[in-house]
Amino acid sequence: MKKNKIRYQSTVSILLVIFSVLTGCDVLDLDEQPKSFISPDNFFNTPEQVEAIFPACMKRTFFKWNGYAMTPELFIHDDQLNGGNLIIPQNHGANIYSLHYANIKDLNFGIASVVNGNLEGFPAADVDLLMGQLKFLRGWNYFQLVRMWGPVPLLTEEHTDQYFTYLPERAPIVDVYDLIVRDFKEAIEKLPVNWGAKAGRPAKDAAKSLLAKVYLTMATAPLNDTGYYEKAAAMAKEVKDAGNYRLVYNIEDVFSLETEYGPEIMWSFEGNSALPSADPRIWSGIYGWSNFACQREWVDLYPEQARKHIYIETRNREGVLFTDLGKNAGLKKFLYDTENFDQYISTANIPIIRYADVLLMFAEAENMSKGGPTQEAVDAVNEVINRANDYADNPDYPLLTMNMSKEEFDEAVIEERNLELCFENDRWFDLVRKRILKEKSLDYIQQNFDEHVYLFPIPESEIRLNENLEQNPGY
Repeated sequence: MKKNKIRYQSTVSILLVIFSVLTGCDVLDLDEQPKSFISPDNFFNTPEQVEAIFPACMKRTFFKWNGYAMTPELFIHDDQLNGGNLIIPQNHGANIYSLHYANIKDLNFGIASVVNGNLEGFPAADVDLLMGQLKFLRGWNYFQLVRMWGPVPLLTEEHTDQYFTYLPERAPIVDVYDLIVRDFKEAIEKLPVNWGAKAGRPAKDAAKSLLAKVYLTMATAPLNDTGYYEKAAAMAKEVKDAGNYRLVYNIEDVFSLETEYGPEIMWSFEGNSALPSADPRIWSGIYGWSNFACQREWVDLYPEQARKHIYIETRNREGVLFTDLGKNAGLKKFLYDTENFDQYISTANIPIIRYADVLLMFAEAENMSKGGPTQEAVDAVNEVINRANDYADNPDYPLLTMNMSKEEFDEAVIEERNLELCFENDRWFDLVRKRILKEKSLDYIQQNFDEHVYLFPIPESEIRLNENLEQNPGY
């Protein structure tokens, strides 16, 4: 955020110097006078200009060798990825922190352009669609920030006139969540049910699903406001009952290129073989170096079922087990891009939210809000388990039942999230909000555990540039 400030101010200063020299030089005898000066405040005057913000933000967020395209670096300290040790380095995730605030800056100028009337004269329906997307993306960016860094500076469209000089303090977590909830609620009102030919953009149910996740997170640590369980269940149920999304029937088809835009996947980071900068570069671990190497103990604990060998790369094409090859098991769920597999990479989309997640969020929130599992909660999680077992009885991983206690059911749902949503940037957040990071870590890693690792460190560069920022404890 502050790096952008310096870069922007330097550019403006240079332009002003050049402008002063040219306009003040009698020798040149220039008759023409400049008619205007372009700034972020007056640039966004058409829907097309505002719409350009969206691909810019997503490209910044999911860029070759950067951002969420290299998530193992960010979430390697969970219990799935090989190499984590719970020793969080001082600038861990600094690039992610910076890109989220760069996105928020751009989104705030877009929102301000609408609020200030820059788009007056254009159809109201078109402006509402823009605002829905702006609020959706801003809500998501702040949701990522608050879950990783806790109290963070809260910058909105109201700060655009002082955006590059303002040095905010960290806002309380509850205030950040208040903004996130407001943004997603407005997005729900203004986004369409589907985008038709513009598939890939976030629609109404994606906003509802992420708001359900926001409520579920608010019900757990660090806020622990358990009243939000009911709201999470209600919001997830709206998505479930609407019938716009469903599980892909065959487990092997969930991450095929044909299902990138539904019926299960609702919003994604987009890979694109025609745009190398967006290529997620997920290498096969069996056939070469892998940036998603699975923790051996995690693979051993994964129940024997059809899903295991669809989601995890346990064998090579000849059927040889990874241990016999002297390799780590790798991530397989995103390696169904057959066009590029011979290059040992994938250009598949990486889901941010999908319908299986909605079912599991509903099951968790319904159970916790009702004091025990309901039949609807049991049915929701069993939909996912049934598919994982290829619709066959599996004594190694049986269906859940109404006979379970609230605590037993909750633990089972969190474990199902572990298995179903592996490597989709959810496990770390589940371990953090349920405060189970230590107990799910290997014994030799637990010695490095401390409560402070539930938050990442504020980047040192940000603290140096803003005297009002304080570091998270323990760093």
